[in-house]
Amino acid sequence: MKRTRPTHLIGLAGAGLITAYLGELWLVTSGSRAIAPPWTLALTLAVVAVLVLVAAWPVRRAVRGERRRAIDPLVASRVVILAKASSLTGAVIVGVGAGALVFFVTRSVPAAGPIWMSVAVTVGAGAVLAAGLIAESWCTLPPQDPEADQIGDRVGA
Repeated sequence: MKRTRPTHLIGLAGAGLITAYLGELWLVTSGSRAIAPPWTLALTLAVVAVLVLVAAWPVRRAVRGERRRAIDPLVASRVVILAKASSLTGAVIVGVGAGALVFFVTRSVPAAGPIWMSVAVTVGAGAVLAAGLIAESWCTLPPQDPEADQIGDRVGA
């Protein structure tokens, strides 16, 4: 599995920003109310960020050799997939929160409530994105020693 690339995260955040801004604009111009992200979303994102790090901690300990028992490879692969999914989803939601924030700030009469809720969701999504990237780095095996591989090839091992 390849590491998450920054260009993918930036692209997803940009797509989320544009989609949220244009969606809010379309809602308001069609006569509906704009959708302000709820506080519970920000709280849920913060809890998810903590859970991703908690799930990755045993894998980190196993990778560093601090654990007596080996970790199940299936569990480790699931944690890596969770970490990657968290970083990608966090990038999209960061973009959505930022798009809503840009929309609410650029209104002729900005309301403080939706602005602060958008900021909270953007920060919570940033925490999920960061937790996913940290957990992904924790699950990475250290590089093999190329000198030891060459010696093993010469010996015939």
